[in-house]
Amino acid sequence: MELFINNPITRLFGIQHPIVQGGMVWASGWRLASAVSNAGGLGLIGAGSMYPEVLQHHIRQCKQATQHPYGVNIPLMYPDVPALMQIIIEEKVPIVFTSAGNPALYTQQLKEKGIIVVHVVSSSQFAKKAAAAGCDAVVAEGFEAGGHNGREETTTMVLVPLVRAAVDIPVIAAGGIATGKQMLAAFALGADGVQVGSRFVCSPEASSHQAFKDAILAAPEGATLLSLKKLAPVRLLKNEFFWQVQEAEGRGASKEELQQLLGRGRAKKGMFEGNLQEGELEIGQVSSLIQDIRPAGEIVQDLVTEFKMAREELLSSDK
Repeated sequence: MELFINNPITRLFGIQHPIVQGGMVWASGWRLASAVSNAGGLGLIGAGSMYPEVLQHHIRQCKQATQHPYGVNIPLMYPDVPALMQIIIEEKVPIVFTSAGNPALYTQQLKEKGIIVVHVVSSSQFAKKAAAAGCDAVVAEGFEAGGHNGREETTTMVLVPLVRAAVDIPVIAAGGIATGKQMLAAFALGADGVQVGSRFVCSPEASSHQAFKDAILAAPEGATLLSLKKLAPVRLLKNEFFWQVQEAEGRGASKEELQQLLGRGRAKKGMFEGNLQEGELEIGQVSSLIQDIRPAGEIVQDLVTEFKMAREELLSSDK
């Protein structure tokens, strides 16, 4: 019997496994998204680093590469959002994940076009707002996660049960999940599925620079820290740029000074171009658990296999 046949997330998205690949900037193009979707999960194109015409290209390539459901992740903090949304509607993207903004802005417009909408939240209050806006599900993302993060610094272990108790719509856990055992723990906390980001960066299909992937493999415990809290909190791998930010924040730098230090193209320089000292390297705490680069399809299968094994071990230990 298929383990996830009655799962709310697999039913909602029409997928085999309740595993969502995070829509990460400079990592999640059509190759990664289609590979995850072809493996039975839900692949997401990360639109945060894309101009409208670039997003359109990735959507069209993804539709050619997979016959399975896929989606687009779009942070609402960028100026190109209206144009990106228009592309999504024109291309009939089936699923959209929104983040870093008010879910009420686009949810109804998208749902009127038959699009499934999911919003990423960092608190139970934001989860309630997403449900009230009409979202079909929420991603409860703990502060272990890479990239942009919640100011509350609530961990996944605490956040997931809070969000589960706050809303009746399906809950996807994110932040610090890279193994099947962690996936099982998320389910025990009340999640219906998981979103995995950092683990998929270390796949051949991810568009991140090889130097960045190698830096993730070499990352020890404590190699990341939440930074840039006056702007938009983001978890970064420690490098020269990170320490510049730390020094500035330590002496009370203004938002304007931090914005000038961040400048433009800092994330592209680090994650896409491989400048490991001057670039912004967004990755989660779970990087210290990642030991190899594996095809995205194998990562999905590894998650499912380990989930089942860990579940069976727990059930057998109760006998």
